[in-house]
Amino acid sequence: MSVVGILSGVQILLSVAVILLVLMHSGKDSGLSGAFGVGTGAGPFGGGSLVERNLDRWTIAFALLWVVNIILIIKL
Repeated sequence: MSVVGILSGVQILLSVAVILLVLMHSGKDSGLSGAFGVGTGAGPFGGGSLVERNLDRWTIAFALLWVVNIILIIKL
């Protein structure tokens, strides 16, 4: 198995993770997290909560890993 093959497999996993993380974001009580009441502000997990901030951090981290992996695939 080549390095490009391994990186391509990792790229698929990263792509799925980024898609799921983006879908979990709330945009004015819409999206997946709004469906579960995370973005409503009615529960303990309001819009500016620790959960939302951590979701932002995870999304940014996975997006950066996605970009770095794409650059590595292109260079090889």
